[in-house]
Amino acid sequence: MTGYSPARYAQRHYQGQRPRSGTRSELPQTSIREVARRAGVSVGTVSNVLNRPDLVAEATRDRVRAAIEELGFVRNESARRLRRGPERTAGEFGDEPRRAFGVVVEDLASPYATDVARGAEAALNASGHDALWLSSDYSAAKEQRSLELLEDQRAAGVLIIPVGLSARDVSRLRAAGMSVVLIDRDASGGCSAQVDHVAGGEIAAAYLLGIGRERIAFVTGVPEPEPCVERREGAARTIVEAGFGKPVTLVQDAMSPTEGQAAAHQILESSPRPDGVFCANDLLAIGLINELTRLGVSVPGDIAVIGYDDIELAASAAVPLTTIRQPRRELGWEAAELAMAEIGEGKSHQHRQVVLRPDLVIRESA
Repeated sequence: MTGYSPARYAQRHYQGQRPRSGTRSELPQTSIREVARRAGVSVGTVSNVLNRPDLVAEATRDRVRAAIEELGFVRNESARRLRRGPERTAGEFGDEPRRAFGVVVEDLASPYATDVARGAEAALNASGHDALWLSSDYSAAKEQRSLELLEDQRAAGVLIIPVGLSARDVSRLRAAGMSVVLIDRDASGGCSAQVDHVAGGEIAAAYLLGIGRERIAFVTGVPEPEPCVERREGAARTIVEAGFGKPVTLVQDAMSPTEGQAAAHQILESSPRPDGVFCANDLLAIGLINELTRLGVSVPGDIAVIGYDDIELAASAAVPLTTIRQPRRELGWEAAELAMAEIGEGKSHQHRQVVLRPDLVIRESA
């Protein structure tokens, strides 16, 4: 469904054929993007002329309508109804129409990302709306295509863990009538829901110091998301303020169990060897613990290990993982609430930044 375009289908279907005589609906359809290009406006402006003309200046409305007439654009009503979803019976979910919101994350294979998306979907569903999950795969170009798709489909809003999102992108989406909420990133000029990862790093480091660990290493991976940088900085500051040297940072090729295994070998080759390790996420920590155990290193006797996230696998690792729990589903839920509020409140909406605090979960690894 995500790759479907009525205009592209029509172009393929009629390619190499002579146009038949008949009604306009039988012929290839002009896309809304072509109308936008002809009128010299954004896709969002064309959408507003079609759906909310009162939001558009009269001169711009006239220009868009002229482009529609010149190009013979015909709105595909069945596709429009499909995008908006079926009409509800009175009172089913109150007076609000059913809407679709995009949830764009970095990697749908990540337990963290899927938990955030599930939390957002639960909040949207509870209010009678739908969630469209999309993954950028850490690619700014793919993220941009996802945003264009949501704009074309006239989604009500987008909840996004960004990798390349710009202020210009946000302005364009809002001009198209969409709400925009950043997840786990600061958004001083808009709505955001995030976790205090600096505090998470401080909690992890303070705990390792509190159990007598003095040579602490931090393991992360590339690409290193902003929240992981904040965790590292919070931990480093806590350790330095306690009178110890800045922790060694090991940067792996990814934030995966396999790279955690690789980090185990680097740690064992270090001199002096760390007696405490803070991993940027649980996947790294689980791989690290499994490999240390395989090599005969005692966890936590020789090396204490703490992770971050508290994913489901954390409790069932070879040595159950002590970790910093971040409220992932709550994070998605809060982001969805903000997105729905921005749409529902209209011009009276005041942007808000929700910050959730992580907490320590103590198990056997530290």
